[in-house]
Amino acid sequence: MSWGTELWDQFDNLEKHTQWGIDILEKYIKFVKERTEIELSYAKQLRNLAKKYQPKKNSKEEEEYRYTACKAFLSTLNEMNDYAGQHEVISENMTSNITVELARYVQELKQERKSYFHDGRKAQQHIEICWKQLESSKRRFERDCKEADRAQQYFEKMDADINVTKADVEKARQQAQVRHQMAEDSKADYSSILQKFNHEQHEYYHTHIPNIFQKIQEMEERRIVRIGESMKTYAEVDRQVIPIIGKCLDEIVKAAESIDQKNDSQLVIEAYKSGFEPPGDIEFEDYTQPMKRTVSDNSLSNSREGKSELKFGGKSKGKLWPFIKKNKPPPPPPASASPSAVPNGPQSPKQQKEPLSHRFNEFMTSKPKMHCFRSLKRGGATPEDFSNLPPEQRRKKLQQKVDELNKEIQKEMDQRDAITKMKDVYLKNPQMGDPASLDHKLAEVSQNIEKLRLEAQKFEAWLAEVEGRLPARSEQGRRQSGMFDAQNPATVNSCAQDRESPDGSYTEEQSQEGEVKVLATDFDDEFDEEEPLPAIGTCKALYTFEGQNEGTVSVVEGETLYVIEEDKGDGWTRIRRNEDEEGYVPTSYVEVYLDKNAKDS
Repeated sequence: MSWGTELWDQFDNLEKHTQWGIDILEKYIKFVKERTEIELSYAKQLRNLAKKYQPKKNSKEEEEYRYTACKAFLSTLNEMNDYAGQHEVISENMTSNITVELARYVQELKQERKSYFHDGRKAQQHIEICWKQLESSKRRFERDCKEADRAQQYFEKMDADINVTKADVEKARQQAQVRHQMAEDSKADYSSILQKFNHEQHEYYHTHIPNIFQKIQEMEERRIVRIGESMKTYAEVDRQVIPIIGKCLDEIVKAAESIDQKNDSQLVIEAYKSGFEPPGDIEFEDYTQPMKRTVSDNSLSNSREGKSELKFGGKSKGKLWPFIKKNKPPPPPPASASPSAVPNGPQSPKQQKEPLSHRFNEFMTSKPKMHCFRSLKRGGATPEDFSNLPPEQRRKKLQQKVDELNKEIQKEMDQRDAITKMKDVYLKNPQMGDPASLDHKLAEVSQNIEKLRLEAQKFEAWLAEVEGRLPARSEQGRRQSGMFDAQNPATVNSCAQDRESPDGSYTEEQSQEGEVKVLATDFDDEFDEEEPLPAIGTCKALYTFEGQNEGTVSVVEGETLYVIEEDKGDGWTRIRRNEDEEGYVPTSYVEVYLDKNAKDS
């Protein structure tokens, strides 16, 4: 079906329809353009999301990515970057293959349409001119015929009148002939123009308009085909990246399947293993022995001495009494230097009663102590030999340091070999360079190698020391939850209060870490109930002391408190703030004023 034959009289409607077709094409272009913007925005958001969850360099997070689950997550983030890249490809291809191409085609289509309708209007104007000419010749022919008819009637009238002269009749006859001739000429002209118009009209309706409309129809059909092809391209652009997106998803699945829970569990062991052994059984302490003694009726001091012997009697045998109420940790030196601030020898502290489950949880969740009280006050810098770490972690750190130093030594040695070879080349071919110019560099590299070797030997010695100590476990060390042996004190980093454990692990004051964490049971209530000690004097705090250790109490500089037990040579004084708050403070931190009567008694 042709528009030229079927729609010969619908020129205006065809013009509107083709304009609507171009509008549809432009609307589709706008749709694709907005889709490309969405794809770009989506890709950008995906990249930002992946970047947000990437581990920060030189951070604690980076160490966590040793685990397979974290590695799988990192692979997922990397695949999401590739996934985002495919959406950028979609946007780029849609822009180049659809948006740009269609925009160019629309411009061509508008020009073509404009040309066709211009030709159509030109044909319309020509046929209208022909029609006007026909109408004009027809009116002229009609007018001339009427004029000729009137002239003929006038001649006949003059010829019939006897009163009219012969000359007037002849004149009227000539006039009638002239009019008649004009009518004949108008008739001939009208006939000629009519034939011409009919021919032009036939050409217009059967040749010109059908040809123009046929071209417009073909143009419109090409537009329809083109928008269909663009829609196919729209789908194909998406389809082209599906295999790559599928590969990204396959890689994510592969990363998920590579997660090894056993390996991660082993990494946890390597990361947190301390190298200590679990605590052994606590020995039974016989409390019936003091009850069998005969106590003097007239000696109160004997009774007190008996209690004191009961509390600290286990110290001489290397054992610790499990039902002691208070705990004395070692005193740190005061913040400001004073003559009395000399660290005292460690003593077995008194232990405060706590439930068994609480004690077990405290052991399970205990963290390595700081290396030294002084280093704690200074900010707690990590010692070079990692002695602040548990033995197993210390061994790992030392081994890692040794490996790093060996790598640096190998690197320097390779550089030395390269310089030596270059020097040999210069010696054989002096024109290539001066061999003496390399002596300084060679000496510098050799010096660096020697320094690194000395450093490596130092760390290897520490490593050998740790590895030699790790298997060794004294029975008391096992019983003390792998804490520290009181018989083997060692000074580290010039800290007077530091003690090193038998396995070379992290250290603190022996009297704090060497004692057994008492596990109190339900039946010990009847043994722990004692009368509160009376105050034997007062004391004034010379320095502020933060009692963070068990058995201690915090004091503020200038504060006045009650003394209930004076220093027995271990560097601690027992004080009381109120009925519910009492504990030990370093003797060097307070100035004691004993009551005279209490002292005499």
